[in-house]
Amino acid sequence: MIELEESLRILENLKNKLIELGNSININDLEIKQQYLEAQTTQEGFWNDNKKSAKVLGEMKQIKSKCLKFRELEKQTNETIELGNLAKIEEDEEIAKEVQKEVGVLRKQIEKFELETLLSGKYDANNAILTIHPGAGGTESQDWAEMLYRMYTRWATQNGYQVKELDYLEGEEAGLKSVTFEIIGENAYGYAKCEKGVHRLVRISPFDSGGRRHTSFASLEVLPEITDDIEIEINPDDLRIDTYRASGAGGQHINKTSSAVRITHIPTNTVVACQSERSQLQNRETAMKMLKSKLLDMKEKEQKEKIEDLKGEQKDIAWGSQIRSYVFCPYTMVKDHRTNYEVGNVEAVMDGEIQDFIEAYLKMNI
Repeated sequence: MIELEESLRILENLKNKLIELGNSININDLEIKQQYLEAQTTQEGFWNDNKKSAKVLGEMKQIKSKCLKFRELEKQTNETIELGNLAKIEEDEEIAKEVQKEVGVLRKQIEKFELETLLSGKYDANNAILTIHPGAGGTESQDWAEMLYRMYTRWATQNGYQVKELDYLEGEEAGLKSVTFEIIGENAYGYAKCEKGVHRLVRISPFDSGGRRHTSFASLEVLPEITDDIEIEINPDDLRIDTYRASGAGGQHINKTSSAVRITHIPTNTVVACQSERSQLQNRETAMKMLKSKLLDMKEKEQKEKIEDLKGEQKDIAWGSQIRSYVFCPYTMVKDHRTNYEVGNVEAVMDGEIQDFIEAYLKMNI
C-alpha cells in the first residue's frame, strides 16, 4: 500500500494548493459578489437598460463559473481523501487503485484552474479575434501562414472552443495572403493573446525545385471581441462601407455570394472585412465588432505609455523579431524565444499541441 500512502500525500498537497488558490481569488468575497449581482437581476427596471444588464450578466457569469469550479474541485478533493483513508483502513486494493486514478485527474484539473486564475486581464474572458499575415517571401510565407492557421484551429477545437472564419484571402499559388478568424469560448482571448507576434519557419521548401532550405515568417495579431457593454463611439460619417463578392477556392471558404463587407474607418485608416455569413447585414455587424476591437486597441495604446498591449509590439515580420521558431530541418524543434520552452516533436505542435507553450508564457508572467 505504498502507492496509496503516496496518493494521500499528494492529495494533502493538492488540498493545500486549493486553499492557497481560494485565498488568492478571494473566493468568499466572490461568492458574496455573485449573490449581490444575482439580486440586481431581480430589481424592478433591471432589464430596461440593455447595456447595464448585459454588463451585470457578463460579470455574474464569469464569477459564477469560477466559484462553481473551485467548490467542485474542493468537494472532489475532500471526497477522494475520505476514500483514500477508507482504503487504508480497509486495506482495499481496488479502492486504492481508484484513488490513484482520481489523484491524476484532480492534479490536472487543479493545475488548469490555477492557470485560469492567471487570466485576470480586463478582456481575458472574451472571445478572441485572430489575424494571420505572411511575411516577405511570396508562396513560401503564404504556405506557412496557412500552416499556422491550421495549427490554431486545431488547438482551439482540441480545447473545446468554436472557430469561425471571418475573412480569408487565398494565396496566388498556395497558402493564404491573410485570414481573420474568431475563437469562441471562455478565456479564449486570455490564452490566445500569448501567441501574438512573429512566428518563424525553417524547412526544406516544397516549392523549391533545388530542395534548398528556406526561412519564412508570418505574424499573428490577437484582439479581444468587444462585448456590447463596452462603449466605443464611432461616427457613421467616418466610415466607408464597401460590399463585394466573397473570395476563396470553395469548400470551407465561401465564394458564392456578393454579401462580403469591408469597412474603412477613415480617420485612422483602419480596415476590417467579413465574408463568413451569407447575409450582408450579418457580415456588417461582425465587421463592426472587429472594428471596435481594433479601435479600442488603438485607444488603449494612446492612454498607456508602458503596457503589454492588446495587439502586441508591431515589429517587422522578419528575422530577429520572432517570438517562436519552428525548425523542420536540419533537426526538428519548436522553441519559444520568450520563455526558452522547447519541444522536439514539431509535427505534434503543428497538429495543435501548443498548450504547453501558452502555459509556460502565462507562468512566466506571474
